[in-house]
Amino acid sequence: MLRLDANSARFDAALEKLRRFDTQDDTQDDAQIDAVVAAIIAAVAQHGDAALLRYTAEFDQLQAASVAELEVSAARIAAALESIDRAQREALQFAAERIRQYHEHQTQQSWRYTDSLGNELGQQITALDRVGVYVPGGKASYPSSVLMNVLPAKVAGVAEVIMVVPAPCGELNDLVLAAAAIAGVDRVFTVGGAQAVAALAYGTASIPRVDKIVGPGNIYVATAKRMVFGRVGIDMIAGPSEILVICDGSVDPDWVAMDLFSQAEHDENAQALLLCHDQKYLDSVQASIDRLLPAQPRAEIIRASLRARGAMILTRDIDQSVAVSNSIAPEHLELLVADPDSLLPNIRHAGAIFMGAYTSEALGDYCAGPNHVLPTAGSARFFSPLGVYDFQKRSSIIRCSEAGVQRLGEAASVLARGESLVAHAQSAEMRLKNE
Repeated sequence: MLRLDANSARFDAALEKLRRFDTQDDTQDDAQIDAVVAAIIAAVAQHGDAALLRYTAEFDQLQAASVAELEVSAARIAAALESIDRAQREALQFAAERIRQYHEHQTQQSWRYTDSLGNELGQQITALDRVGVYVPGGKASYPSSVLMNVLPAKVAGVAEVIMVVPAPCGELNDLVLAAAAIAGVDRVFTVGGAQAVAALAYGTASIPRVDKIVGPGNIYVATAKRMVFGRVGIDMIAGPSEILVICDGSVDPDWVAMDLFSQAEHDENAQALLLCHDQKYLDSVQASIDRLLPAQPRAEIIRASLRARGAMILTRDIDQSVAVSNSIAPEHLELLVADPDSLLPNIRHAGAIFMGAYTSEALGDYCAGPNHVLPTAGSARFFSPLGVYDFQKRSSIIRCSEAGVQRLGEAASVLARGESLVAHAQSAEMRLKNE
């Protein structure tokens, strides 16, 4: 891993270079991807099911006479839940219950109050009607993604959740379907890629249009979500996974090394950063990495990730470690220190904060309870984890009393005429009493 010194004159530039990530290095490739995705979206918007069937045959080698054939039956979903082994089923149910309980604490309530003029004001909370959840498919198995995206929507009160998951050559993972059964997905379609996003955004004869699309995908899926934003809501555009660990030297270096591996093994573009004010401790973690890495099944991916985007950063003290972390705004932040609570008030930007030696980030990925859909690439400065609030809307409530409108109407009239919006002013003035 790269070694950096936070007190070096070149540190800021070196960190910026390390943090920089472009989904495609070549801007021409970006333009080509945009063009391909735009064409797919336009075709699905115009031709609906016919385009969806054509792209599914082309990209997933899955032939179907109708989109109805691509819908997974309720019986097949239920059978998947029964087919997985008992340990997997119990683990999914355990995780789902914890995720559900956590998100129940996020629910918002409608409220009203009456002001001193007798006007009633408030806010009404309503759930989205229909949500689309994209789940990667094929040989990949991400049942945790199903739970994390579907359960907050269900807790929020979303009436219908449509799941799309590609099934290359007809290959569909039973764990994913089992998670869909446990989470309460209403309908599942074996379509994927930009065409699935387009179908959810525009609707076809077979797949209903949704209000919001959530869930991870490849660059084509992410680009499609970006392009349909505004027609539908989306969760966020996610970048490579990342972890930042702040240490004070009190935690077993092997634990730290494995926590860094846990994110680096996602892919070569994942980022693992370690901050500590003890040079000898950084050396001990490096020794653990060197010893433990060869035995990892995904050792080559981890090695590439750590080489390209990983770093150990020497800081002056724990306060500087926190300051550097805030400047990075990591997706996952582990506080592997003796007293994490003392640091928490000063942590301003992080997607999820893992407190203390026993709290590995991996627990948050699966079953701790909080959502694992988190802001990446520094967007924790202005984005939050996916939650119930992402599936609810707020409507303002305003009811003016006869007495209250006298005061509000006068002020509105003055302000409206100041903006040369005379009809606005007259609308307010008509309700004023003539004395």
